Amino acid sequence: MRPDAPVIDRRPDGARTIVKVRGELGLQSGDVLRGTLEAALTTSPEGLDLDLGDVDFCDCSALNVLLGVREHAVAEGKTVTVRAAGPVVERLFTLTGTRPLFRPGAADGDDREDLGAEVAQLRRAMRTRPTIDLARGVLMASFGLSPQDAWHVLVMVSQHTNTKLHRLAEDLVTAVQGDPLPEETQRQVAAAVARLSASDGH
Repeated sequence: MRPDAPVIDRRPDGARTIVKVRGELGLQSGDVLRGTLEAALTTSPEGLDLDLGDVDFCDCSALNVLLGVREHAVAEGKTVTVRAAGPVVERLFTLTGTRPLFRPGAADGDDREDLGAEVAQLRRAMRTRPTIDLARGVLMASFGLSPQDAWHVLVMVSQHTNTKLHRLAEDLVTAVQGDPLPEETQRQVAAAVARLSASDGH
């Protein structure tokens, strides 16, 4: 078992299924997470309730899985809710603006306009993932960072510059093509890398 493989438990709860996830949700765990959630959704009449309170790492690849399962559920008239989320998951939801999509009752009712807006928001969030993954690759190549450390740098710089995560990612990818990063962003990237290096004892 890989060190970052999550532990996923599921149990029926009436017409719904509770899925509890523990550990790290990154790129390598995506297939396991997707397969487990899709299987649980298939056998659950009304949908899934996720407990992510013990997830200690979560990046955009994992969010992409959650969004995909969520869209699948909406198409079947079901819901996927997040009943508990730890700090790293809540921060990711906040940065991407996707938290409302996983609240209980988010897809209740017959308002088609609201449902259409919800699905559109899902798709917009999913489209930002490739750019964010590219930005992580830029940071990994530039500073010799691991995928997790590159993600942490993105999050820290996003928070310190008050910039949406996907906008920051776009700036980093554009910078590779020759357009310089804003000076403040450059300083925050350098500071974030330095903090990570110090915490790792390098």
